[in-house]
Amino acid sequence: MNTTLRSFMNMFETTFVNKEAGVKLQKITIPIIQRDYAQGRKDPDVDRVRSRFLDSLFNAVVGEPITLDFVYGDIDEDGVMTPLDGQQRLTTLFLLHWYAAKKCEVPDKEYEFLMNFGYETRYSARYFCKELIGFKPSFQVKLSDEIVDQAWFPLDWQKDPTISSMLVMLDDINDKFKDVEDLWKKLKDEAITFYFLPIKDMGLTDELYIKMNSRGKPLTRFEHFKAELERCVRDVDDETSKRIMRKIDRDWTDMLWRYRDSGSGSPDDAVTDDEFLKYFRFICDIICYQGGESPQGKSSDEFDMLIEYFTGDKSKVLNNIRTMESYFDCLCVVDGYNNPTEFMESFMSNEHEDGKIVVDSRYKIDIFADCIHSYADKTGRIRQFPLNRIVLLFAIIYFLRNRDKITDADFVKRVRSVNNLIQNSEDEISDRIDRNRLPAILKQTEMIMLTGEIDESIENSFNPSQIAEEKEKKAFLEQNPDQAILVHELEDHVILKGQISIVGVNNLAYADRFVSLFDCKWDLIDCALMSIGNYGQRERNQWRYQYASKNMQLAWHELFHKSKNEGFENTRDILIRLLSKAQCFSNELLEQIINEFIKSCEDSSTYPWRYYYVKYSVFRPGSYGKYSNIQADENPYNFSVMQTKSQMSSSTYMPYLKAVDPDGNRLNKDSMGQRLDIGENYIACENSAYILKNAETGEIVERIEIKQNKSGIDTEDRIIRLKNYLIGKGVQ
Repeated sequence: MNTTLRSFMNMFETTFVNKEAGVKLQKITIPIIQRDYAQGRKDPDVDRVRSRFLDSLFNAVVGEPITLDFVYGDIDEDGVMTPLDGQQRLTTLFLLHWYAAKKCEVPDKEYEFLMNFGYETRYSARYFCKELIGFKPSFQVKLSDEIVDQAWFPLDWQKDPTISSMLVMLDDINDKFKDVEDLWKKLKDEAITFYFLPIKDMGLTDELYIKMNSRGKPLTRFEHFKAELERCVRDVDDETSKRIMRKIDRDWTDMLWRYRDSGSGSPDDAVTDDEFLKYFRFICDIICYQGGESPQGKSSDEFDMLIEYFTGDKSKVLNNIRTMESYFDCLCVVDGYNNPTEFMESFMSNEHEDGKIVVDSRYKIDIFADCIHSYADKTGRIRQFPLNRIVLLFAIIYFLRNRDKITDADFVKRVRSVNNLIQNSEDEISDRIDRNRLPAILKQTEMIMLTGEIDESIENSFNPSQIAEEKEKKAFLEQNPDQAILVHELEDHVILKGQISIVGVNNLAYADRFVSLFDCKWDLIDCALMSIGNYGQRERNQWRYQYASKNMQLAWHELFHKSKNEGFENTRDILIRLLSKAQCFSNELLEQIINEFIKSCEDSSTYPWRYYYVKYSVFRPGSYGKYSNIQADENPYNFSVMQTKSQMSSSTYMPYLKAVDPDGNRLNKDSMGQRLDIGENYIACENSAYILKNAETGEIVERIEIKQNKSGIDTEDRIIRLKNYLIGKGVQ
């Protein structure tokens, strides 16, 4: 008995050879042991499978005919076919042919062969199929509602999973095919065919048939995916398909096995399906970016990704297949290491170690394991793996795919440079509809990993300041290779994160001093810097200023990393001046520097605004290190302390007022801390005076002048001046 190409109609017109005798197919019976019809189940995975299958059938009847996969089964001496594999497809084809017959008003005799298809799984399913064939719907209401409303349809039939599944499928068939003309004729012209392979020709026994069907488990999402992937690859090249499937079943599964996570807590139940699919999504996103596009707006469903990247132009598909294959293969055998984890741990750490790059402590060292466990959420729709991690993993995989071109020593140097660029390109590593820089960034990463050089012709890649620094450090280390350890130690400092311009290659002698300095209290470092000079930077919006923070690292990062702020060079000069004061720093030494500055101001009765910043803690922003002062040059004393990153809010305050009201009982939050309420009046600040105003009319009641010299610098402590004024007014 040979494999034959059939349509659902001509199956019943065909004579098959069985035991050397001709047997005409009389009936297709779904046996009791088979599972229920499942393609109509209401489940996200099944919905997807159903939708795709109906799309394929629809395209076949309106466009190019389609040949489905094999249907396995046996035909006995009485002409009864029992399918082993293909039950779901055959049932859907039965429903589609019934729909076409009724919709096209085909004569009864022409579709009476449908009576020869039936279910033996349950009494209800068997009789439903028979009653359905005799029913003529009006197509004026929802098909399933009209069927359920018939007198021959008992209500308890809705509890039958096969029947309920058939009803769902019929509704979807109607939605998909309702506007197709001559549907019956197209089916009759064999728009849809399949191969039928008799089971006994396969050497299968009844015992095996029972074993294959007794589990009654539906295919998993991964099993569906694997089948579709195999079809996609087979369409391009059959040998490649066989090789890829063999690797999925053996090499790639063996590699992923140690990362399996069943979620059940039992390793025996664990499989690698989820890990495979998450890594597959990562690979598809890389393919997308390298094609100059963005995954934004595209489906993150792995089946849609198969259509997007593994169907269509064969040369393009073949290239994507090779990319996917190499991304898996390079991790199966990593020379010198037992598994990918050992390799990742050999050059990455959460703190400085010789020969390793530093990875933020928020992230796992094993970036590959992190990818295959957390690339997307449980739905698979939301990517949880940040873009900076995508770039770093891309760089690592690029090396593994090109180990014949990149030495291990060069890899360690180059991945450090890429890591520095990643850490200092937070704004640049972006993928938005109006700003997708990932294609350029991945191209630049390739160039660095392959040659060690930065290609300046690649526009809109990493942060320009960091690119300039990486080139400067590379040139410096080529001339001074003995300084590499010192440079790397400075790069790995938690404050600097790869950018050392705030110290500079010309001041490496101060590297150890920098480390010593930042072992001290940050508030003291802040005050010591301000004792030397105004180290702050004006942001590009021209009204916000960046200073340090006693407890937030982000503020120091903003200060010490080049940006579009004004004053970076001044900040560096003041830092270097502080570092030049000692070979090793301590809290006591910083306090001495601070106290000397305060004393010099008080001894000379000269109180620049830096004096207030250093002496009174309320002047020092404890959060993001932000000040606001729209007219800083004309009014250096008239500024506010912000407690948020970018906008003034009710937590903003005028420090000259808060200093005399530390509990904030009188500070008016509605005015964003710009008023100190005193009975029916309030006090506000000007650059050279306090102003007492009537709260209701806003009229000036009194000016409290601050003594200043010809240069506009206070010659009296204005905080003490206001305190004494309030005491004189009886305000406690």
